[in-house]
Amino acid sequence: MLLLKLVLWLLGGGIVLALVAAGVTLLITARIEARYPPAGPFVAVSGGRLATIQAGPNPSTRGTVVLLHGASANAADPMAELGRRLASEGFRVIAFDRPGFGWSDRLTGGAMATPKAQADAIAEALTVLGTGPATIVGHSWAGALATALALDHPAVVAGLVLVAPAVMPLPDIGPIPWYYRLALTPSVTWLLSRTVATPVGLYYLPRVGQSVFKPQDAPADYLEASRAALVLRPGTMLANVQDLVGLPAALEAQSPRYAGITVPTTIVTGDRDGIVPAARHARPLAERIPGARLVVLPGIGHMVHSVATDAVVDAVIGLNEPAPAR
Repeated sequence: MLLLKLVLWLLGGGIVLALVAAGVTLLITARIEARYPPAGPFVAVSGGRLATIQAGPNPSTRGTVVLLHGASANAADPMAELGRRLASEGFRVIAFDRPGFGWSDRLTGGAMATPKAQADAIAEALTVLGTGPATIVGHSWAGALATALALDHPAVVAGLVLVAPAVMPLPDIGPIPWYYRLALTPSVTWLLSRTVATPVGLYYLPRVGQSVFKPQDAPADYLEASRAALVLRPGTMLANVQDLVGLPAALEAQSPRYAGITVPTTIVTGDRDGIVPAARHARPLAERIPGARLVVLPGIGHMVHSVATDAVVDAVIGLNEPAPAR
């Protein structure tokens, strides 16, 4: 009887703590959404809406550039530095919140966790917007998305600029610890994302933001300018986990097709990127895409578009300048 009472007491305490954490999560989420409301127009697509941030002239004589963000981010991340620079150069710039991130709907839910599915949605949005073929800039996870666009929807792609792209099959990392497997169980992920994950994530956000820039320092205003806290909302955290877990299998299926990419392609990466190493991704990709140009920046880490913005701007301009007459 004493043991039963103890179990019931512990169970009750756990439920109370979970309810408190859920309340805290709702409060934090409401404050994040109030601080970072939608920053641009929505585009209606099948299953819902995609959010954008737009800049530059429309129409533009220099063409349209589409910015696609990586994991744990949103459209403000590439727009903050890179997008504003490209707009000042005369390009029409459209940065998308990928499905489930920022203010974009997740559309088809968990089925949206592949580059191919997200490419279908982005291609539909570009058709609705009437952009015509655009230069697609994809960073990190969105390197896989940008290449999927070029493979499956070549009519909307004029060229690719792939920035620190995650594009090749990931190496075997060995057995996953039981607590990781437990955390990635859909029901457990759902529970964690609605209780403890948001307050814990808010606490660690500054150091995580700093870590992705190594060996560079993150700009002092990076978290604010990139609206990074939007990723801490429960639905977005779940989408982020789904995207990361689903990427290896997606790359296994997609990577054998890279030789079929025919649009002009420039790959820009840093030789100090510890998150998506150039030797593992950018270099072999450059060998597979016919005519691809590879730019390796010495001493630069993963956040190339923020710390070496000039190199990415030059890559975009290079793809859009007419070839010199012979």
